[in-house]
Amino acid sequence: MVAKWVDGPSQKPENATGNTMLRGNYPARVDDKGRLKIPTEFRAHLDEVYPGGKFYITSFDGQNAHVYPMREWEKIEEKLAALPSMHPTKQKLLSRTNYYGQVVEMDAQGRVLIPAVLREAAVMKGDVAVLGYLKHLEVWNQERLQRDMQDKPMTDEDKQTLSDLGI
Repeated sequence: MVAKWVDGPSQKPENATGNTMLRGNYPARVDDKGRLKIPTEFRAHLDEVYPGGKFYITSFDGQNAHVYPMREWEKIEEKLAALPSMHPTKQKLLSRTNYYGQVVEMDAQGRVLIPAVLREAAVMKGDVAVLGYLKHLEVWNQERLQRDMQDKPMTDEDKQTLSDLGI
């Protein structure tokens, strides 16, 4: 999807459907009760594009949290439902996302509760990085994110794959 610049006061990049995408890194905190205050920059977009404040918070591996607006998570579920029930990759993904995941609602202060099992596995407390991944957010322990990026540098193969995709 190609981004385009639109006229107007916000000058935000939009995708082909006119929706702004979630992008960037905004620091936040997970409080002692396990609540993440969604950064203002992301909250405005989420309130506008995904009204209702309902999210599915999960992980594929326990290293970080994926915060999906419920509508986006339901699209993933629809794709999974089309696969045979005994598909091994489907089973692996569902086992992990169900183990770590819970449906949550954003409160009036813009906070969501990170599920306890995920919070513990991903070491989510205090300062965290909240990254925009176009249609969902990822939340990382700051040190774990930096280590992950160092351990998994961008390779020539990655660059070639991006080039093949026209990026």
